[in-house]
Amino acid sequence: MKQTEKILIFNNLFDQYTHMGLPVDQIDEKTDFTIHNLLDIHGSVPYKSIVYRANFFSFVFVKNATGKYTTDDKIFETKPGTVYFTNPGHYKSFHWDQIKDIYLITLSESFLKENVHPDIFEEFPFLLAETVPPRVLTPDIFAEFEQLYQLICKEYFSNSPYRNRMIGNLFVVILLKIKEYFWEDYNPIYEGDRSSQIVKNFKMLLEKHYRDVSGGAVQNVFRVQDYADSQSLHPNYLSNVIKSKTGKSIGTWITEKTIAEARAMLQNSSVSIKEIAYKLGFSESTHFSSYFKKHTDLSPVLFRKQHKISVS
Repeated sequence: MKQTEKILIFNNLFDQYTHMGLPVDQIDEKTDFTIHNLLDIHGSVPYKSIVYRANFFSFVFVKNATGKYTTDDKIFETKPGTVYFTNPGHYKSFHWDQIKDIYLITLSESFLKENVHPDIFEEFPFLLAETVPPRVLTPDIFAEFEQLYQLICKEYFSNSPYRNRMIGNLFVVILLKIKEYFWEDYNPIYEGDRSSQIVKNFKMLLEKHYRDVSGGAVQNVFRVQDYADSQSLHPNYLSNVIKSKTGKSIGTWITEKTIAEARAMLQNSSVSIKEIAYKLGFSESTHFSSYFKKHTDLSPVLFRKQHKISVS
């Protein structure tokens, strides 16, 4: 895309809506998860968004609306009964001609790992797919999804101390139904061109490697050269493909994966911070602490304390 330098990047829906001048009163800034009916957001239609990149997952359930959306260079129509999702890192835009009932769920990779499934991409590999076409469901099947996202919406606006856990458990069922009804036979490796396949292979190796790292199966964290060697590519070529297709450098992908794994281990285990640092390839826990705080604005100790994990 020729105007790459002009494309805005949003790390969360609150920032996106704020920039677009849309209401944010239903968006909780303190969590990496949102859900709402777009009818409450778009007071008038037609509405056409700017082109942007979103560093989070979006799941859209179109009960009654018409329009279209773009992902990179692909344009998809939306009509009643449509369900689709988009992944982080792509050029996106959307246009609504009519809105009566559409629910949007957004969430980060960290939320997926912390509250939905620790091995999220192994259990649901279609989430790694670069571009997945939308599907139009029959009314009875769509109603099953509607029941689930309405329950999620109810919990989202509750004050329950178990809100995120309940949302996570309900969202697992949504992903299982997606897997069951229309992505069971989807191959996340194949995307139709060489550069897309390179991106898929990189994402899958990145995920597998960090799973091995956190599980203690390997002790050395991969560098760019290792990811390039795995596909018999020159590191510069791999870097260019990843950057051009996802909008993020390999270094950024590695950093985000490291932080996501660190957050998951800090929240979901009582492993010492020193051991977590070692598992993630840091020779000193102080270096890990500085690195974690730089990218999250919280020290590992404070992050763990806020999530009420006790260390033995």
